[in-house]
Amino acid sequence: MSENTSPAPAGHQRRYTAQTLDAFRVITTASLADAVEHHGQRGYLDGAIRQIAPGGSTLAGPAVTVREIPAAEAGPPAHALQAIDESPAGSIVCIDAGGADIAVWGGLMTAGAVARDLAGCVLEGGVRDVTEITRDFPDFPVYARSTVAATTLGRMRTVAFNEPVVVGGVEIRPDDLIVADRDGVVRIPVSLVEAVLHTAQEIEEREKEQTRHILDSGSLRDGLARHNRI
Repeated sequence: MSENTSPAPAGHQRRYTAQTLDAFRVITTASLADAVEHHGQRGYLDGAIRQIAPGGSTLAGPAVTVREIPAAEAGPPAHALQAIDESPAGSIVCIDAGGADIAVWGGLMTAGAVARDLAGCVLEGGVRDVTEITRDFPDFPVYARSTVAATTLGRMRTVAFNEPVVVGGVEIRPDDLIVADRDGVVRIPVSLVEAVLHTAQEIEEREKEQTRHILDSGSLRDGLARHNRI
């Protein structure tokens, strides 16, 4: 399960093995958030970045990043389209629109992402066409700050692709590992992926043991005291 954690050259995306991604998919984001904090960083995104379309399973994959800013001129979201058309299969598109109550993602972008076999998207902004997305692309997960009908055209423009962005109060860099489930979204820095996986697996095992102890003893306090964790 070893991964090469050296910086990826420009234009090249670091890939995670299927084994690594599968291992993360069976761990809750709650445990992953605790594990990232154990290693001295914040991993969890603000709770306002919520699950809009659940997709078929826990979302896990490498980030590709896009930044958008307010703009009065009309025009296509060029860097977002580039991210969809040029990113490797399994990528997660993370768009930083500064929390704007504007739809930076919709049905046509989802169709493009599915055609490219991308894994999902995480948006510091809004999404629209949710009925269409959940009906036509039920396996594609979408996490966003809001659902809103407003288009980006004449309101936002894309200014960066695969540069560091901020989503949900957390800096996300290209190739950081993103994991998301019903509890929320967690970012794991590239350099911490193996360490966080190991720590999170230990946390999950302790919680299982703790749950058994609570059920066997009939006492929540005894169960909590056993591992000093809640």
